[in-house]
Amino acid sequence: MSPLLTIKNLVLEGRSDETWTQIVNGVDLTLNKGEVLGLIGESGAGKSTVGLAAMGFTRDGVRIKEGEVEFDGIDLVNASASVKRNLLGKRIAYVAQSAAASFNPAHKLIDQHTEAPVQHGVMSRHESEKDGIELYRKLRLPNPDEIGFRYPHQVSGGQLQRAMTAMAMSCRPDLIIFDEPTTALDVTTQIEVLASIREIVEEFDTAAIYITHDLAVVAQMADRIKVLLKGDEVEEADTRTMLSNPQEEYTKSLWAVREFKRPQKPAVASTATPVISVQNVTAAYGKVDVLNDVSFDIHEGRTVAVVGESGSGKSTTARCITGLLPPRIGQIELDGEPLPLDYRKRNKHQLRQVQMIYQMADTALNPRKTIGEIIGRPVQFYMGLRGSDRRRRVDQLLEQIELEPDQYRNRLPSELSGGQKQRIGIARALAAEPKFIICDEVTSALDQLVAEGILRLLAKLQDDLQLSYMFITHDLATVRSIADEVVVMKDGVVVEQGPKTEMFKPPHHAYTDLLLSSVPEMDPDWLTNLLAERGVDNIGAAAVDKM
Repeated sequence: MSPLLTIKNLVLEGRSDETWTQIVNGVDLTLNKGEVLGLIGESGAGKSTVGLAAMGFTRDGVRIKEGEVEFDGIDLVNASASVKRNLLGKRIAYVAQSAAASFNPAHKLIDQHTEAPVQHGVMSRHESEKDGIELYRKLRLPNPDEIGFRYPHQVSGGQLQRAMTAMAMSCRPDLIIFDEPTTALDVTTQIEVLASIREIVEEFDTAAIYITHDLAVVAQMADRIKVLLKGDEVEEADTRTMLSNPQEEYTKSLWAVREFKRPQKPAVASTATPVISVQNVTAAYGKVDVLNDVSFDIHEGRTVAVVGESGSGKSTTARCITGLLPPRIGQIELDGEPLPLDYRKRNKHQLRQVQMIYQMADTALNPRKTIGEIIGRPVQFYMGLRGSDRRRRVDQLLEQIELEPDQYRNRLPSELSGGQKQRIGIARALAAEPKFIICDEVTSALDQLVAEGILRLLAKLQDDLQLSYMFITHDLATVRSIADEVVVMKDGVVVEQGPKTEMFKPPHHAYTDLLLSSVPEMDPDWLTNLLAERGVDNIGAAAVDKM
């Protein structure tokens, strides 16, 4: 049987300042019907670029210099635009990393789901709508008969990711490119999405390229793994062989990441005044309470990790602290003094003391402003610096985040890697010279090597500047690396909190135990065994409801 997809000697170039530079160096790839290939490697390895090229597609500023891409006998490198239009969405589909950025916010999910089947003549609108509801049911979305009639902002990140997978399956394609589809999801939601993807790919005998930097995840999904580094092939093998016996030193280094662990700090004196104190906060969206009596303290120089699945209230708590969502009940204190609950009533000193670093640096940085302008704006607003003084302070901040000022000051965000963009987000927060920074999933979209660098940088800055962090995360490896205390949230309630050393010791609250047991392991049988242990219909939040 001929392979469904064949890539031979693929060479891709990227353009910068009218100069073309080779970014993928002769990659070969074959994929059979019903087979899943994992593409792994650190940021800049070329994973997504190769994945898009497998569709005969390149981003702006990228071109195929040489090589072959053949899908079911069709030459995608030289195919006409009309041939590609007939294939893309119908026989070849793509699932992006950020579903929130990929859906049209002005249209309901079901309207976007039915677009491809109707345009390609696969189904009528009515048939596609019925099929979409059935796919929502297969992907274990709540209220499958109704959820498609919501707008993207009305569902959680995990639900939106599964809706995107359903949309990719709407024409029953032969090939799907999954580009980091679970990177930004909490561990329990990730299990639901992984199980759903694996089940639906197997049911329809769909071939897939699964792009990820999470080795434990790719171990659950892929039949074979290919490792890339800076556009070069490093090695390829079946999953079990790759996990048990990697041949190349680079692959072995990927297996050994996340070695960074901060030493446990001594207990805080009972008389110490917290930098931030959240006191009995209840908050609502409309008439529905989404936080209920939430309380915890964050002291100087300490990191409190707030963990929980999607919808648990982590980011809503952050919105209350920043004043974007005034609590209905309760108060927030800064250095023992009440903060106005609405940010518009806070003075400039109060505003600058509470800063935020966002999850998606791609959408958090203005694409039309240079790095110097992005960092310089809060320098001018909060510190009143202008001209050469402002530039000097911007350069100091770039040096603090370990980026060379002359190389990065005049660049646009699009010219930076994911890790570099996140460092700019850190510098922008530091520009206000705050006491307290909220880190909202700041490493979730980064590969493990880059994420470790960001964690080390944040730890160094905390030590140098005595910063206090609220670290919102679903990654328990990150919690182990950087946290001093842990707050576990579920359904808007704090179910458990305490020092990190105590939180990882049994006995746990049932929900904490669920989170800990949901962290993927480097074992190809881990997901299968976990689903069998829990019952395939009781995974994730459904399992918690039974506890």
